[in-house]
Amino acid sequence: MASAAASTPATNGLSPKITLYTNHSCPFAHRAHTTLKELNLPYEEVIIDLDRPRDESYLKINPRGLVPSISYSNGVLEDEIVTESAIVAQFLADAFPSHLLPASHSSPTAALTRARIAFFADTYATKVTGKLFGAMSGTTEEEKEAKTDEVVAAVEKEIEPLLTDAAPFFGGSDKMTLAECLTAPFVLRAHAYARGGLLHASLLSKLDKLPHYSKWQKALASQESVTYVFNEEDIIRRTKARMEKMAAAAAQKPAH
Repeated sequence: MASAAASTPATNGLSPKITLYTNHSCPFAHRAHTTLKELNLPYEEVIIDLDRPRDESYLKINPRGLVPSISYSNGVLEDEIVTESAIVAQFLADAFPSHLLPASHSSPTAALTRARIAFFADTYATKVTGKLFGAMSGTTEEEKEAKTDEVVAAVEKEIEPLLTDAAPFFGGSDKMTLAECLTAPFVLRAHAYARGGLLHASLLSKLDKLPHYSKWQKALASQESVTYVFNEEDIIRRTKARMEKMAAAAAQKPAH
């Protein structure tokens, strides 16, 4: 299925050929899925099993063994590999300027819009994501709630002020932007983890009291591009199993 974006100069007038190496449980790969869906780009999918050592064939594509990776051809470029989730999403958004991200010189304000989007995504990644995953390490309800409160405080301090003009998406946009593509996988997981018992349940009511964040989060959760590969039940099950495995491994380490 070709989209309007497929006729841009970046494709040399041809529909791009994209192969996405992914795993639906991975939040980083989720970024690539959301970006591709928003751009309406056709792609082939190869699922990489993250529960076992990577095959040699995939390590030739991405020596780090991580997902996502894409193989990209457009009539000029041939089977070029792009790796790392933020870089993959940025590459696609740059190749197909759209509502996600304006081309740098498309208007006098485009470069600033791009900078604002990059800052928002970086802020969520550096100020919130680490606390989010750290909050799952609490061993008692009191510790879980305390760590969850740290997540809420980070969102209130760092993210809420950046969403004052959300309409309902970042920067006053009525459509998804690259800011959402890069953060939505983690936002969805934060709320899913609270519903699934991995984070303290109070996270949901406390975040809902942040008016700008709450409106933005609800808009995110309603987008097909965000939810079409998101299987909440499976992700919770896999995350719980991984946390249990990590706890068991930690318990077996000799005390110093």
